[in-house]
Formats: sequence, C-alpha cells, structure tokens
Amino acid sequence: MKLQFEYGHGVMEANLPDSTDVFIPGVTVKDPEPMDNIEERTRESILNPIGIEPISEQVKKGSKVVIVFPDRVKGGTQEDAHRKVSIPIIIDECLKAGVEKRDIKLICSNGLHRKNTKEEIRGILGDKVFNAFWYSGQIVNHDSENYDNLVDLGCTERGDKVIMNKEVFDADLAVLIGHAQGNPYGGYSGGYKHCSTGITHWRSIASHHVPDVMHGSDFTPVSNKSLMRTKFDEIGQHMEKCMGKKFFTCDAVLDSNSRQIDVFTGYAKEIQKLSWEVANKRTYVHWAEKKYDVLVFGMPQFFHYGNGMGTNPILMMQAISAQIIRHKRILSDNCVVICSSTCNGYFHDEEFPAYREVYEMFQKNYANTLPDLNQYGEYLATKKEYIDKYRYAYAYHPFHAFSMISCGHIAEMNTSAIYIVGAQEPGYARGMGMKTRATFEEALRDARKYVGDNPNILALPLTFKTAAVHLAMKEEEI
Repeated sequence: MKLQFEYGHGVMEANLPDSTDVFIPGVTVKDPEPMDNIEERTRESILNPIGIEPISEQVKKGSKVVIVFPDRVKGGTQEDAHRKVSIPIIIDECLKAGVEKRDIKLICSNGLHRKNTKEEIRGILGDKVFNAFWYSGQIVNHDSENYDNLVDLGCTERGDKVIMNKEVFDADLAVLIGHAQGNPYGGYSGGYKHCSTGITHWRSIASHHVPDVMHGSDFTPVSNKSLMRTKFDEIGQHMEKCMGKKFFTCDAVLDSNSRQIDVFTGYAKEIQKLSWEVANKRTYVHWAEKKYDVLVFGMPQFFHYGNGMGTNPILMMQAISAQIIRHKRILSDNCVVICSSTCNGYFHDEEFPAYREVYEMFQKNYANTLPDLNQYGEYLATKKEYIDKYRYAYAYHPFHAFSMISCGHIAEMNTSAIYIVGAQEPGYARGMGMKTRATFEEALRDARKYVGDNPNILALPLTFKTAAVHLAMKEEEI
C-alpha cells in the first residue's frame, strides 16, 4: 500500500506491504463526541467547583487575581477553545465579586519553553481579552530566571526543590486553566503538571525531567501513576500548602482536534481523577490485536515545540522516544522505528540556542549514551548567554535540552534500531545513534535482520498533525 508521511514542509511517499495496519487518532477509533453548548457547560462548571469555594466566595474588592494559562504548545486556538471560553467567564465572575480590573493578571505558563510572542498570545486568548489586558501590562510570560518574581518554597517531603512564580504565590486567587490531554510525560497535561512545570524554575524541573525518573520502569509505557506524575502532584500540593490556599483549577478534556469533550473545575487533587476518567476513553485506546515489530511515521520541520523540531537532531530523538513511550504496550521487544525527516542540519539556533552545544558535547569526551551528558546540566543551565536569549529573545531555556536528552535515550532503550529516511545531512542522525537510509523501502529491507521477513507493521501517517493517543492491546488492563 502507498502512504504519505510528514516530511519537512511536505510529505514523503512510502510503498509498504498490504498487511500494514494504519492508525489515525480520532479516525481509526473515533473520539468521544465533543461538548455541545461549550460556553454554558464551562460556566456551569466554573460556578460549581468541586472541593473548593466558588470565586464569589474567594474574592472581593482589593483581591489580587492571577490567571495562569498554557503556552502555544498545546490547547488549540479555535474560537471556542478552552482558554478563550473559560478565561472571560472567570474574569467576569471576579469583576462581579468586586475585584477591580487592574488587580487581575494573566500569566502564560511557558516554564522553560520560549516566551510566547504578542501575536501568539493574541491567538491563544482571543482579541477581547488580549485588548483588554495586554496594553496595560497585565498579560505576561512566566520568567523562570527573574529572581525578583520567584519565591523559594524549600523542598517537598521527597526532597524536590520548589521555586515558583511570586505573583502566583501572592495572589488571593490563583487560577490554573489547563487541559487533560494525553502527554508522554506523566500521562496527562493539566492538573498539577501545569503548575509544577509551567510556573517554576529549572531546579524544580530538574527533579523530574531527568534520567533517574524518566528511565525508570514505571515511565515507559506512559502511566498516570509514574514517579514523574507523583512528583508533579507533590510539587503542586507543596505550593498549595505554602500559599495557604488551593489552586482554582479549570481543566478541559480535549479530543484529537483540541475540542472540549468535558470540563472540570475545582481542587486539582479531586478533579484530576474525574478528568482522567473521561480522558481515558479517548487517550488510552485499546485497539491492537497483535504486537508490532515496525513503527513507521514521519516528521514535519515545524511541530510541537517549534520550527526545527523535526530537523534538530536532539529534538528528533525526543519526538521518536515520545512515540515509544505512548505505544510501548503494543510494540515487540525487538521493534524498529522508521521515520522520515529532512534532517538537514537546521537546529534553529535562535529558538533552541543551547542545543547545538549539547549535540557537539555528545560527539566527544567519552559521551557514549545521552545520559552521560546529564552531568553538564547545571553548567549549561546557568550559562548567561543562553539565559539572556531565554529572557529577552524568545528562546528555549538551556535546561530544556536536558529534559529532551533524558527522553531521547528511551528510544535506544526500547528498540533494536531507529532509521531516519530522507536525511539531507545524515551525519546528524548518525551522530545520535540512528541509522540512515534514502527511502522507507530501503529501511524496511534492512530492518528485516532485526524483525524477520514478515514483520507486523504499524503506520502512523498523521503522528504530529493530531493530538496523539496512547495505544494499548485490545484486552489489556491499565
């Protein structure tokens, strides 16, 4: 069968055996129906929060309100997207309770991601909220290196460092707008994952986005009960304990096209469980009737973290590993990955400035596997050149690269081989331990030495164009 896979700014064709199975999220197995009356349902949820007092009982004139919303990486920008629907309702409820408009602040929880631009934030929030709050300086990005606006809360009982945004800490009402959408890091976005990654410091993130956590047996395949997820919850609850108040959390369960399936508002500790029950129906898809030996997909140049993710060799490896984490339950122990990428040496140094140095470190000084680089995390995370680019030039924080290398090694841990097809500068792929071939067909022929002459093949032709699922065996219990 002929299939097209993402490749650079276009597609690459592959001629695969007719026995190949194809999975497209939301198509092969349909998502639950999205909500009707989205605004009405969201308002009802916000006015009747679970495990926490309603906004009208938490604020009054003189109260300071902070609304924390996710960055451009996830959540959708359609007119009825969750952020665009929920935030105006929350603002309206605050104003009705007597809060003055000048006492409301909106913070983009970009964490170690690059700060979102003015136009990106306009697209996330919509014109009405943007115009009402941007020009008065009431919409900002979190800055994890602005020590005047961070507060050190010590450590969790486990010993994980907790440093958070001071404006959020000081607010009378701290609102988290999140999404329960499948995520290889801890099962789902939203809930306490939102605050523990989005409004913290790299030293906090270094307690969970590291090999000691990500290479554990509970991390792959993806799980809502992993050590990483536990750490998210502990850090978020430690924040609440130190703040002396609960986050007012409003999470939407999203489908493959980021449309709301349901919405839950209240105490994160309680609504996480409720939102996951609904999200599980869409995210953990019990579909496979056999284990697959070959996983085939493609990478565009621009996806998820930004332009260059599908060509930057470290991010390429992370993206491949993310698919292994999601789908490990249906993959054989000797599985092979075949993935198209232009792999042309484009790191996008302006957006990912630390990555080239990390890649070059991997090529020398006895760096045999990606975890060998973890020892340099603090060195690069404190390098002023990169920090300044994060703070002032819309670049990713240097420690972000280390969370990516921790993830990237997972593909090597769980596959027999990884093939990049169509690489224009194949040395970059080989420098990450991947094999290179010109075409899908050539890669599949070579892969037979690992998987035999009649492998079970699974094709994922829209891997990065839709929100992914976590595939499982049909009768498997999770």
